[in-house]
Order: sequence, then structure tokens, then C-alpha cells
Amino acid sequence: MLVSRDSRWLLLVILLGGALPVHADLFYAPPAPQDDAPKVSGEAELGYTHLSGNSNSRTLLAKGRLTWLTGRHTHTLRGETRSVQENDETSTEQYLLGGRERYELEGPHYLFGFGRWEKDRFSGYDYQFTTIGGYGRQWLDGPTHILSTEFGPGYRHDAYQDGKEDDLGLAYAALDYRWNISEGAYFEQAVSVEAAAPNTTTRSISSLTSQLNSHLALKMSFEVKNNTNPPDGAEANTDRTTSMSLLYSW
Repeated sequence: MLVSRDSRWLLLVILLGGALPVHADLFYAPPAPQDDAPKVSGEAELGYTHLSGNSNSRTLLAKGRLTWLTGRHTHTLRGETRSVQENDETSTEQYLLGGRERYELEGPHYLFGFGRWEKDRFSGYDYQFTTIGGYGRQWLDGPTHILSTEFGPGYRHDAYQDGKEDDLGLAYAALDYRWNISEGAYFEQAVSVEAAAPNTTTRSISSLTSQLNSHLALKMSFEVKNNTNPPDGAEANTDRTTSMSLLYSW
């Protein structure tokens, strides 16, 4: 099932209309809310390039997340879309929607659960749906360093482009780190591993963000996603994305 051009722009509007919290790309473990944290926060990230002349290419990256707090619960919704076209040929087309829950226990411990739907036109899958739950620990909680780890079991539904489907159990582990370099700059690193019987998926994102003002920032990031045994229709085992984008938060 391919997503139409109109649907792509609709998803972009949804992302920018209800976007993402502090830690824009740390998609595993949003940190425990501080005492003065707002009840609702969000962040939107947008990167776009258009080259014409000897080459004709367009690249779009849009991400959004919305977070709200109720007691010990942290609720998060996020979405992403990215597309690369060169000389009217699409080489990248990816979509992601997800939701996440975090429940604070006593001390640095917490419970978490999340669901994620993703579609990558060139991955060999029609789509994948993953749900995972488990235990997390906040090892560091600022002001300079923030670090958490998570572990737990999960389930994944794989729908292949040839019409076949699989239901798999998996084991999950993740690390989420932030270094506040200065008042207006910070580095973030997130890594996760999802191991199932047929393959293991590893994700990593490294980013450096510099604040331009209280709401706007410039962000550089490098993302890697590796599937040890992708379907036959996949273009490659590993996807790498280097991007520079504007980040708006509130």
C-alpha cells in the first residue's frame, strides 16, 4: 500500500500542528518531569531542501511530539515522515506514528510501554507494528547529564509487500543520554536493540542542538537503522540519515 502525495502533506500538517516535547529525537525514554515542568509541552522539527539545475532533488524531514503529564504518568505521542526525490524518482519514503506511557515508581525507577507503527517503502515490509513494555531506570537526572536505560519484552507484527504476515516476540533494550554542554547547546544519543528470532533491529540517533532563542533551535543529527536479516525486497540492511533542521518548542 503506497501513500499518496496528498497523504504525505496531510501527515506533515498533523505533525506540525501537534508536535514534540523536549528531547525531540530521544524516542525511547523521556526523562522524569521536573517539579516546574509544564503540564503540556511540544516540539516540531522541519528540514527541507530543493535543488534544481544540473540536478533536481527534494528532501523533506518532519518530526513532531506532544507530551502531557497527569500525576506520575508521562504521556507522549509522536510522528515522523521523510522523503527524498531525485529527478522525479523517489529513493526514500518513510512514515512513523507512535504513543508512549511512563509511570514513575519510587526512586529512580519507572515502568514504560509504547506502541509504534512504521512504514518504509524500500524496506521490504508493507508496514510493521511493534508494542513493548518493561522496566526503566533513571541513572542520571541532570543538570549536566541525563541518562536512562530500559529493558522489556515485546511483540511485533510484520506485514510484507508480497502479502505475507508474521507475528513475533522480541526482547528490547535501550539507552537514552543527554549532555547539556552549555545553557544553549546540548548533545543527545539514543540507542535501542529489538531482537526477534528472524532478525535484530538496531537504531541509533546522535544529535547536536543549539538554541537560537527561547523557542527556536538549530539541530544536526545522524540516524542509523540496521536490520540484520531484512526481507528479500529490501534495498539494504542499513539506513543512514544525516540532517540539519529547525526545531520549534513550547
